[in-house]
Amino acid sequence: MKKILFIQTGGTIDKDYPRSNKGWAFEFGEPATRRLLEKLRPKFEFEVLTAFQKDSLEITREDREVLAGIIKARKESRIIISHGTDTMEETGSFLRKQALQKAIVLTGAMRPERFSNSDAPLNVGMAIATVQLVDSGVYICLHGQVRKLD
Repeated sequence: MKKILFIQTGGTIDKDYPRSNKGWAFEFGEPATRRLLEKLRPKFEFEVLTAFQKDSLEITREDREVLAGIIKARKESRIIISHGTDTMEETGSFLRKQALQKAIVLTGAMRPERFSNSDAPLNVGMAIATVQLVDSGVYICLHGQVRKLD
């Protein structure tokens, strides 16, 4: 089985909502995929890295170029990107146009992975299965559905 590269970009899946003296705020910390993989204890080889930690509404073209550069520089052909849902399709379309010749799956969550009712475990689990079964291309994997970006 080929190694899977997980890349964190931010988004709700990675948010934490610590209590501050002025109420609740949010911050990004360790990648949610790392915590999920620790629980799963998978039998495949993987690596988790952070490209950036942003709400997806704040991701710029320059950020997407950095992400594409990381993907191009890496030897792995199976990549899962955790991303905010608001602009996930925009990032996916950008990556598709780069003709990276790798299986790239973007996933995220509507509720942070740290929440007990999060959809993150299902979405990441589906992304892991998807990235191992598909040919090269860019896919979005959320809520029990997989879609290839054309």
